[in-house]
Amino acid sequence: MDLFEHGRRDQIQREAPLAHRMRPRHFDEFAGQAHIVGEGRLLRRTIEADRLTSMIFWGPAGSGKTTLANLVAAYTESHFETLNAVLAGIKDLRELIAAARDRRAMYGTRTVLFIDEIHRWNKAQQDALLPHVEEGAVVLIGATTENPTFEIIRPLLSRSRVFELRPLTAADVAAILRRALADEERGYGKRTIRMADDAFEHIVRIAGGDARSALNALELAVLSTPPDESGALHIDLATAQESIQRRAVRYDKGGDEHYDTISAFIKSIRGSDPDAALFWLAKMVHAGEDPRFIMRRLLISAAEDVGLAHPHGIIVASACANALEWVGMPEALYHLALATLYLATAPKSNTTTAVFSALNDIENGVNTQVPSHLRSSPHDRSADDPAYQYPHDFPGHWVAQQYLPDDLTDRQYYTPSGIAHEQRIAEWLANLKAES
Repeated sequence: MDLFEHGRRDQIQREAPLAHRMRPRHFDEFAGQAHIVGEGRLLRRTIEADRLTSMIFWGPAGSGKTTLANLVAAYTESHFETLNAVLAGIKDLRELIAAARDRRAMYGTRTVLFIDEIHRWNKAQQDALLPHVEEGAVVLIGATTENPTFEIIRPLLSRSRVFELRPLTAADVAAILRRALADEERGYGKRTIRMADDAFEHIVRIAGGDARSALNALELAVLSTPPDESGALHIDLATAQESIQRRAVRYDKGGDEHYDTISAFIKSIRGSDPDAALFWLAKMVHAGEDPRFIMRRLLISAAEDVGLAHPHGIIVASACANALEWVGMPEALYHLALATLYLATAPKSNTTTAVFSALNDIENGVNTQVPSHLRSSPHDRSADDPAYQYPHDFPGHWVAQQYLPDDLTDRQYYTPSGIAHEQRIAEWLANLKAES
């Protein structure tokens, strides 16, 4: 490397985004993830001892996956290569593998291959990587924001250790911002920056555990704020709000967050917590979830969780579903909220699940023959068979007679819960049985 190339690299480093410049160079600068890289933890010991095996880093954006890979590069004596799955394909992989084999044969040097966003590679591309990982041509480090169980092929996953990174805490993000403000080499330590406490706290809060988002906001606030007469920069709350805007909620439609959030939503309704139900509804709407998917789950909950304890639940949910089709978003948010609040505050009963007991009996081979007096064709009945009795010809529009198959006459599938409207049903059925 000549003098001009060295100077050019220094210039590129100085002009790189703040989030890139502030990447930790050693573990003392790394924030968060103490459960995997804390003192004495397995991953940290593995990296510091340069005893690497293939691994997958799984976690949300800004949690430190690429940073951890860079720390591997700093600690390992192996040759370190990087591919981005969005930009690279099988051709790039083959060239890299060929170079890795030559390097191992000539110098005995291993190659560590970091593939960022590895979930972007399809099955064929991951299959092409598999034999080289299996034979040890490269040590793989993959980074993904998606659940590896669903996005990484099983043979590749079985040969890798998965480390899950968690969203950074507010304290972690605050420590990263303070380091950037104080660092004279890579951050803003040589400049006089006076940042209001509420501005600092706003960036930390809205970043939501995403260090990259917080550093980008700080950088934009610094670059967009003119200095005063003394050269100092004053960053107030308004500037911070403009710099970070609205945070994109972590939500992978079709992935874990999608299923976890709808699960929390329905369980909050089932648990009669309207505040929690509205919160999870808001998260889904904010993240761009399909409102029809939410409404379908509300319709299911109306029958499964509210049921006959409050029969109007399905009526309200159905009316809101119809309104959603007529009105559309964003105004139909009122109808999503109405259905959510109505079901969350309604009495609960899951007695409709009794149908699964009947299904289970049928699947296990019980007698399913229709009693002769219930059949539609009179010629199927013998003279000795009882005749069908028309309930409306009797007082109270009810008469005792057999409706279940012969072998199941004592079987009871539906047991009223005794809650709200179902209490009246229970009393009515009990009176009928007493009369019989």
